[in-house]
Amino acid sequence: MVLRLHIAALGALLALPIPALSGSLERFSEFIDQTLTARGEFEQKIYDRNRTLLQESRGTLVFSRPGKFRWTYVKPYAQLIVGDGSRVWIYDEDLKQVTVKKLDQALGSTPAALLAGNNEAMRAFRLSDQGAKGGLEWVEATPRDKEGGFERIRMGFRASGLEVMELLDGFGQTTVLRFRSLQRNPKLDPALFRFVPPKGADVIGDVK
Repeated sequence: MVLRLHIAALGALLALPIPALSGSLERFSEFIDQTLTARGEFEQKIYDRNRTLLQESRGTLVFSRPGKFRWTYVKPYAQLIVGDGSRVWIYDEDLKQVTVKKLDQALGSTPAALLAGNNEAMRAFRLSDQGAKGGLEWVEATPRDKEGGFERIRMGFRASGLEVMELLDGFGQTTVLRFRSLQRNPKLDPALFRFVPPKGADVIGDVK
């Protein structure tokens, strides 16, 4: 499902440790070093190769690095994605189905290795400074493993932190994630990162 892959993408990027460099890479490094937890809202739009809007959704997010995150899609379809540090739980409310994967397998060398992350994430991407445009400073991450499903990921920063992500996949589709009211380093309830399958839901995947 499209939504799952893009959540993993953000997780990977927010976990990447990089050395302090100039320009947008320095902005990225500062954001990562100084943001251990976050809470906010997001808007996601998916476009085809002709920039025709295919899908629009929105929701809320929290994360605690490394490896813990909670994404809640509220429109147009209810979906919950929880990373508890060892597994990723994806609950599709309409289907009453829970899909479970080990964290490293769910993220792999896809962009998700970047909120979830460990030091291996650093090796999975080539990072480059893309300069300033539209009032933002841009970093581009190119996966070394072409099996990951994304051609490249671009992140736009202001002084306040991460504002937008653009993900280009192998089919020419572009996903744009914009973040609003992103609080950095709030105190978060650990229960946010625990998931218990709802009664009656089908559970598939790596539960053990």
